[in-house]
Amino acid sequence: MTLPVNGAERGFTPYDIGRTPATACRIDQRFSYCLYVPARVVENPAAAGRILAVVHGTDRGNQALRDLFVPYAEATDSIILAPLFPCGIGEPQERDNYKYIDYQGIRFDLLLLDMVDEVSARYGVDAGRFDLFGFSGGAHFAHRFLYLHPSRLRALSVGAPGSPTLLDSTRPWWVGVADLEQKFAVRLNPDAMKDVRIHLVVGSDDTDTWEITHSPGSRHWMEGANDTGVTRVERLRSLAANLQANGLDARLELLPGVRHARDALSAAAIRFLEALDEGGGDVPT
Repeated sequence: MTLPVNGAERGFTPYDIGRTPATACRIDQRFSYCLYVPARVVENPAAAGRILAVVHGTDRGNQALRDLFVPYAEATDSIILAPLFPCGIGEPQERDNYKYIDYQGIRFDLLLLDMVDEVSARYGVDAGRFDLFGFSGGAHFAHRFLYLHPSRLRALSVGAPGSPTLLDSTRPWWVGVADLEQKFAVRLNPDAMKDVRIHLVVGSDDTDTWEITHSPGSRHWMEGANDTGVTRVERLRSLAANLQANGLDARLELLPGVRHARDALSAAAIRFLEALDEGGGDVPT
C-alpha cells in the first residue's frame, strides 16, 4: 500500500491503510479488531464516509467478513471495523459470550463503542452515528445493541439471528426487555430507535434448528426462549413484526433459495446500505 503524501505527516504508515492488522482493544486487550481503510480517508478525512462495524458469527471469521465489504468501503470512503470476540473467554469452549451483550461482567456493547471511538479519533472520521451489520451470532449482538444505543446508529442490518429479543416489556432479558434498565443501566429509548433504518435479512432455506432450539437446562434456556418460531426464518419474521408494531422502520428481506450463508446476507446488507446512501432504502419484502 502506497502511503498518501500527507500520511506520514499525520503519523500513518502503510499498515494503517487498506487491510490493517489486528489491533487490541484499548480497554480490554483480550479483544481486538481489524479495519479496512480507503487511502482517500487518510488523504482527506473531512470527506470520508462513516464507520461501518461488521460483527462476525460464531465462526469468528472477522477478517473474511471485513473483506466482503471492501468494495463498499472503496465506493463510499467508509471505514470497515471488524471486531473479534474470541471463544473461550472466561471458560473453555464458551462460544456465545458476545451474543447476549453481557457475559461475566464483560459488556460487549461498550467494547464496540470504544473501538468505534478509537478509530474515529485515529482517522478523524465522525462516529456520532455509525452503521452496524451482524451475521448469525453477530446479528444476535447487533439487534440487542440497537436497544441499548440507538442514538449511536444510523442504520442496522441484522442477518439471520437464531434467538431474537423482542421489544416485549412483559418478559425479562433476553427474551424481552422488561428488566433492561436494571440489567444494563440503560433506559429503553423508542423514539431514538425510530430514527434508525433497520434491515432484517434471512435466506428462505435457512431452516436448520440444531443450533437455535433451546432446551430446559441448556445455557440460555428461559421461558419463552422458543416462542418466536422454529427456524431462523420464522424467528426473524417474528422480530420484524414486533419491531414494526412498535413503530420502528424495519424492513424484512427474504433471499430465495439461500441457506445460512454469510456472503449472500452480507451482499444484501451492502445493497441496503447503498440504497440509503442514494437517498432511498427500500428493500425487497
